[in-house]
Amino acid sequence: MLGLINRSFQFFLRDTYGASLWDAVARQAGVTPAGFESMLTYDDAVIDRVIDAAASLLRRPRESLMEDMGTYLVSHEPLGTVRRLLRFSGGNFPEFLNSIEELPERGRLVLPDLDLPYLDLSDLGGGHFRLRSVSRLAGAAHVVMGVLRAMADDYGALVLLEYHGVEAGTEVISIQIADQSLYDARPFSLGMVG
Repeated sequence: MLGLINRSFQFFLRDTYGASLWDAVARQAGVTPAGFESMLTYDDAVIDRVIDAAASLLRRPRESLMEDMGTYLVSHEPLGTVRRLLRFSGGNFPEFLNSIEELPERGRLVLPDLDLPYLDLSDLGGGHFRLRSVSRLAGAAHVVMGVLRAMADDYGALVLLEYHGVEAGTEVISIQIADQSLYDARPFSLGMVG
């Protein structure tokens, strides 16, 4: 797995829970406290050990921690670039959702070795959707759920998400847009804010 993914988890843990927690996670997972190099490739088992160690030390379910990671990617101010890139996907949450299948390929345009989950969206009508996610990282759909929650908030939409587990090797999320404009969306401009 590309070190950028591992490094994102490292920064999420450090920024959210402090450097001492990251040091304990690194020790338990068998990685150097200095962490990961973004452009290097690491064995997939390394990130699993990091997530499991963090879940154990924090006494939190792995799934909950992964969802918080997805939210962090969008809402943590120093990562504003991620939010801006995602906002290019549509003017409102339904437009964003309808372009979500394109995100992995867009990511590979920037970083060819980036391994984002394969996403397949089915529109069930009436604001109901089913999203299928396939990834080498177990539970990656929980990260996707965190991203979806944060983006719904960013667009001002009320969205209900439910994880349905794994069906035939594919993680399944149900999405219901209860109100696509419950409150004002966060300001967004195409240019960077100074």
